[in-house]
Amino acid sequence: MIVFVLASVLLAVAFALALIRAAIGPTVADRAVAADIGLYVLIGILAVIAAATGRAQFVDVALIGTLLGFLATVALAALVGRQRR
Repeated sequence: MIVFVLASVLLAVAFALALIRAAIGPTVADRAVAADIGLYVLIGILAVIAAATGRAQFVDVALIGTLLGFLATVALAALVGRQRR
């Protein structure tokens, strides 16, 4: 159980650092990367919860979140690419 707590704490620190980067990021691209990192840290937390509790529903939610995160990243990349032209 200590492994799950340690993993959760490390992921919480990573999420806090991503929030700080999103707040101080000078460009839209920096904020988008920080938002992606935050999303994938949350997905990692869901994976840790799934492993700790043994419930497969958390894995399903993590997979859906990963797919939505990928689509959001592609959309943001297209938006940032259009703004630079």
